[in-house]
Amino acid sequence: MGCHGVAGTFNVYPSYRVPKLGGQNPGYIAEALRQYRAGQRPHGTMHAQASSLSDQDITDIAAFLSQGDGS
Repeated sequence: MGCHGVAGTFNVYPSYRVPKLGGQNPGYIAEALRQYRAGQRPHGTMHAQASSLSDQDITDIAAFLSQGDGS
């Protein structure tokens, strides 16, 4: 929530907007986390965050984030 829950947040390097995930489709979130975990999406921080997640963790995180309103 610290990175993806604050409006107008930017990644330090390279500098780009960090997307808000509240209210996002849970299937999208879960697939993105699986891809980060597998190293199929190139982002070191997200790979590190996702690398230790179980399939159940990913399902739970996706369900939790999808319940937010995105604001």
